[in-house]
Amino acid sequence: MRKYLAITFLALYVFTSTEFHEIMKLPNLVSHYNEHKGENKNMTLWKFLCIHYAHGEVYDDDRDKDMKLPYKSIDCHASSLVITLPPTHHYDLQFNHSFDEEKKQTSYYHNTFCSDNFQSIWQPPKIA
Repeated sequence: MRKYLAITFLALYVFTSTEFHEIMKLPNLVSHYNEHKGENKNMTLWKFLCIHYAHGEVYDDDRDKDMKLPYKSIDCHASSLVITLPPTHHYDLQFNHSFDEEKKQTSYYHNTFCSDNFQSIWQPPKIA
């Protein structure tokens, strides 16, 4: 039972979240190729694919059939799910209540997750 359930969920994902559902339009491609082949005996599969896919949008008499071919129209069926979880770790902020007269700027907390070694990178260049 788990196997069938897993296959069902995988199929639902593949056909709704990806462009794999376009493969289901392959019979339309075959029948449309056969129509072109009936009109022009010299039509090869390569020429057919070049006409319908390589030369941009073609506005001809059978445009409605052309748009039913795989990967010709854009179907936006994809949706996204965003889950926000609370943080799993706690940053310890140590409050510094020392009011020294020598300091011009008072720091009220100390950042324990940032290294002091990298603070010199962000300083402006100094003339020696």
